[in-house]
Amino acid sequence: MKITDHIKHANQTLFSFEILPPLKGQDINSIFDAIDPLMDFKPAFIDVTYHREEYIYKDRGNGLLEKKTTRKRPGTVGICAAIINKYKVDAVPHIICGGFSKEETENALIDLNFLGIDNVLALRGDHIKSEGTFVPDPDGHKYASELIGQIKDLNNGIYIDEELQNPVRTDFCIGVAGYPEKHYEAPNLKTDLKYLKLKQELGADYVVTQMFFDNQKFFDFVNRCKDEGITIPIIPGLKPITTEKQITVLPSIFHIDIPEELSDAVEKCKSSDQVKQVGIEWTIKQSKELVKFGVPVLHYYSMGKSQAVKQIASAVF
Repeated sequence: MKITDHIKHANQTLFSFEILPPLKGQDINSIFDAIDPLMDFKPAFIDVTYHREEYIYKDRGNGLLEKKTTRKRPGTVGICAAIINKYKVDAVPHIICGGFSKEETENALIDLNFLGIDNVLALRGDHIKSEGTFVPDPDGHKYASELIGQIKDLNNGIYIDEELQNPVRTDFCIGVAGYPEKHYEAPNLKTDLKYLKLKQELGADYVVTQMFFDNQKFFDFVNRCKDEGITIPIIPGLKPITTEKQITVLPSIFHIDIPEELSDAVEKCKSSDQVKQVGIEWTIKQSKELVKFGVPVLHYYSMGKSQAVKQIASAVF
């Protein structure tokens, strides 16, 4: 079922969350263990992130280094299939630009279509650690807008091979990312919203936001989107603070602000359990306020750890 159909037929705010594939070498039970406690809240969908390749250098001796490609968290497509099979819940794979040629992207989308997966989240993806900026595959997409265009082409029966006879049309519902505090590469929010509107014009069906900890920034973002003519559903993404370290790590990685009230409360904590409880209570407060605002879905970044999200969902849903 498409995310937009879930939203259309709902009479209240829906619950969803995102998980990470397990590290290479682990089995899928670690994923099931993270999902099981949250199934009581009847998630409308579960997002599964994709992690592109990284490069490592192995010392071969005599001053020589060998460059090797490694992917630490494979399995996104397989995990989506397993979730649908086990839980009968829609799984949403992340599709990224980095590390894929257009043909590889097309083949991945064909596989997803064969599996009956109706939804994808189209992202550019971050640059890898060994590169200072994002570098696309030589025959890949540079921007998420280009990726959306390819997915929309498949929905219209347009494949890379123009000589195909009566090609089947796919029917993907396309999600995209939004940034209440703007994408870190955008010079300002107005420019960022211009590109978000372009994604809508190219075929995006809904928006999931980057995490934020100040609801007013989300409210302002939604109002700015309306002013720019962005009319597709906007789903807020939330993440509970669970460790003191996250107060500094999350702003560094995701280019977001932590409200003074939240950081002060965390700094006053005497134990890790107290920090976790502060984060849970903050996210509960955010969630209840967002429900009153009328958001279609509350989407939680669980990072594969469900206990904090379970406590939040118990208080909200």
